[in-house]
Amino acid sequence: MQSTPRVGILGTGSYVPEHEVTNEALVERVTDTTPEWISQKTLIEARRFASPEEATSDLATRAAAAALENAGIAADRVDYLIVATSTGDSPQPPTASLVQHAIGAHRAAAFDINVVCAGFVFGLVLADSLIATRPGAVVLVVGADIYSRILDFDDRRTAILFGDGAGAAVVGAVPAPYGLVDAELVTRGDAHELIHIKAGGSRLPASAETVADGDHYFRMNGRGVREFVMAGVPPVLETLLKRAGVTAGQVDHFVPHQANGVMLQELVDAAGLASARTHLVLDRYGNTGSGSAAVALDTAARSGALKAGDLVLLAGFGGGMSVGAALLRWYAV
Repeated sequence: MQSTPRVGILGTGSYVPEHEVTNEALVERVTDTTPEWISQKTLIEARRFASPEEATSDLATRAAAAALENAGIAADRVDYLIVATSTGDSPQPPTASLVQHAIGAHRAAAFDINVVCAGFVFGLVLADSLIATRPGAVVLVVGADIYSRILDFDDRRTAILFGDGAGAAVVGAVPAPYGLVDAELVTRGDAHELIHIKAGGSRLPASAETVADGDHYFRMNGRGVREFVMAGVPPVLETLLKRAGVTAGQVDHFVPHQANGVMLQELVDAAGLASARTHLVLDRYGNTGSGSAAVALDTAARSGALKAGDLVLLAGFGGGMSVGAALLRWYAV
């Protein structure tokens, strides 16, 4: 009897810029802090910043090409291309259209989604839905951000956390029992002011005044975000695992959004995931926004840590405020 195909990850890829910014180098730009303070508060030791010639589409293109190579799939086989980003090359056109052109995925319908740091997980779930309506389709999901361009380096609360990077996954049919087991997506619009960029949109268009006031910079209520994550993420994970018939103790790997190392340690304990292997790359890459969970997933996959049949729990959370979680039974050829 032939197994019913399910939707899973066929290959992963990632890219981070060459320019490394250590904590020692960062404190030359960020006031009122020390390398030791940054490390103690975040567990971040370094991050990568894009070169002046690099835009988000360039990072996304490199990650997408790596994922396609890893999956052994040509770009012209891609049916849908989703780019999750909150720092697109420009307001228009969609960054995905630039990536499509760059990699030669000319058959693909390409579009962006913006769920900030939850974007990659939302993209995976959207890919599953697209394949459900078009069985046999191949979807390329990319998460990419360049936060170094929107940081206020006079604000140590945010400037110490972020870096630039991109990660990608090729999504398609895999044999049962592998693939996506279930997912849970939640948005709390009442908390949208916790993370925002005030100017540059239709409510407050960019002007000389908004630039002078610093309203084009990324702003985050760090305390409020931590409270949101600790109160809001564990219930989402619990709901997902319960519906999937899986206990937290059965999860083999936890791949979270790389927000803040200290907070993630607390989240692991609060979610009962201490027995899972938590994959962190924030110590060397920082928080790469939409790309962070994807970069961590690719790093784990390429290290050989993820074995066929392992239960992998992905979690993204960020501006909106939104939480996305996906449980996969890992597929490895």
